[in-house]
Amino acid sequence: MKAVILAAGKGTRMGDLTQALPKPMLRVQGKPILEHILEGLIAAGLREFRVITGWRAEVIEEHFRDGAPWGVSITYARQEVQNGTGKAAEPARPFVGSAPFLLTYGDILVPRETYARMVERFSAGDFAGLLTVTAGEDVTKGGINFFDDAFCLTHLVEKPSPAQLDQLRAQGWLKAGAPVWYNAGIYIFRPLVFDFIARLEKSPRGEYELTDAITAMVAAGHRLVGLPIAGRWVDVRDPAVLAALERTAPSA
Repeated sequence: MKAVILAAGKGTRMGDLTQALPKPMLRVQGKPILEHILEGLIAAGLREFRVITGWRAEVIEEHFRDGAPWGVSITYARQEVQNGTGKAAEPARPFVGSAPFLLTYGDILVPRETYARMVERFSAGDFAGLLTVTAGEDVTKGGINFFDDAFCLTHLVEKPSPAQLDQLRAQGWLKAGAPVWYNAGIYIFRPLVFDFIARLEKSPRGEYELTDAITAMVAAGHRLVGLPIAGRWVDVRDPAVLAALERTAPSA
């Protein structure tokens, strides 16, 4: 299985920290966030990587080069326009080819064993994709996911408003005492996902949303299985999160 890492964004919430660096190259415990992710993926047996770069692309490319110091192959593609999560992986389509691939954002840290668990779960059934989730997060900042008894995705809502959450409760999607599953931003997809990405239209926020492609896949009858993250999940979204990570061991 190959891996695609999305590392094109500037990370505007990081302020001056990302003037000279892309956010995935900010350091946690002396090592770039992206390097923690890469080492976790390598531990799961992945050896071929395509990193999607954009802002300060040369910093990433000069640090990792062709991947030889890690014993792997790393190549790059540029995302020239950052217009949403839906189009971010598209430059990797030729690299992916006909096999399933793992997709992760370059600012998400999880326990290393997560990646191996993902590959194992995806391989255990006839799935078009796998999405990781975590419980108990503020779902107004990301996607909220709903699953059937086999933990296959049935419905998702991207960044629901308080009014939408009230509606989901009224409709029975959200139940008192049941986990609320937040999209954790790490996936495995079969290449057919690119067909759905190609048909995306901009959301009301004016961006292309990966979750819209996932919704379309489910509506077309494709099975996407969920996998809860075991252990700490960290979206390195702002300086406060970065500072907290400096005080503790990294997850990946």
